[in-house]
Amino acid sequence: MATNLAIDPKLLQKALEVGGLKTKKETVTLALQEFINKHKQLELLGLFGKMDPDPNYDYKKGRTR
Repeated sequence: MATNLAIDPKLLQKALEVGGLKTKKETVTLALQEFINKHKQLELLGLFGKMDPDPNYDYKKGRTR
C-alpha cells in the first residue's frame, strides 16, 4: 500500500544515521515495529500484579541438568 507522508526531513535523516539503515522505507518500518513492540511491552507491564499465580505450578520441573 503506497502512502505519502510528510515526515520532518531532519528527523528522518537522523533516524537513518542512528539506525544505520540504507533506505527511508527501512527506517520508517523499523520505527513502526519498535513503536508497536514498546506499546505491547507497556500493556504486559500493566498486567503485573493483576493475575493470581497458579499454586500448583512447579517451576523446577522445567529445569534441565
